Amino acid sequence: MNVQFKKGVLELCVLVLVAQKDRYGYELVASISEKFHIAEGTVYPLLRRLTTEGFFITYLAESQEGPPRKYYQLTDKGRRYMNDLVLEWKIFTRGVNQIIEEGIGL
Repeated sequence: MNVQFKKGVLELCVLVLVAQKDRYGYELVASISEKFHIAEGTVYPLLRRLTTEGFFITYLAESQEGPPRKYYQLTDKGRRYMNDLVLEWKIFTRGVNQIIEEGIGL
């Protein structure tokens, strides 16, 4: 998949997944990678930025597989931001799909 496509939707995917339930970084990478390949290193800077901007709070929880894990939880501000992005995504993809359908005669 085109790298620019992935960059454009990664933030939205992370927000939506954390809205479903609190998640830790590697869990996010694994969930997203089930749909399309991403490098593990692309998610962590995004998580730091979203936390700094107040969209996530973090907490540590014990893990049976090793050291404690840092979990990300969506804040109210983050939920509003996510909802705005979802709306923008729906409008954007509707327009792109219309252009594609008109262009190739579907």
